[in-house]
Amino acid sequence: MARRLSIFMLCVAFMIVFIAEIQAYKVEISAAQQKGQANHPMYGTTQGSLRPQECSPRCTARCSATAYKKPCMLFCQKCCAKCLCVPPGTYGNKQVCPCYNNWKTKSGGPKCP
Repeated sequence: MARRLSIFMLCVAFMIVFIAEIQAYKVEISAAQQKGQANHPMYGTTQGSLRPQECSPRCTARCSATAYKKPCMLFCQKCCAKCLCVPPGTYGNKQVCPCYNNWKTKSGGPKCP
């Protein structure tokens, strides 16, 4: 009987530690989300993952390497407002945001930089 009780107490202790670890992990995830997902490279690059106020800094980074900053920023912000995503990097990678990638001009060219 004493052996069963000690095994039961050991299991209860294990469960308490396990639950505490899960709670600590949830707090870490919540803190990372409040910092703007700095540890998650896909944040802001999948459709609908940005808030409208986050478009400007993402577009500034996206348009940083072009010689045509004003038109790039104009269209990037327009695309970001519609799609709520901006592909990573300064060029390419549009496949991670289908809305951004598939929006075309009247002549069929890409609308978003």
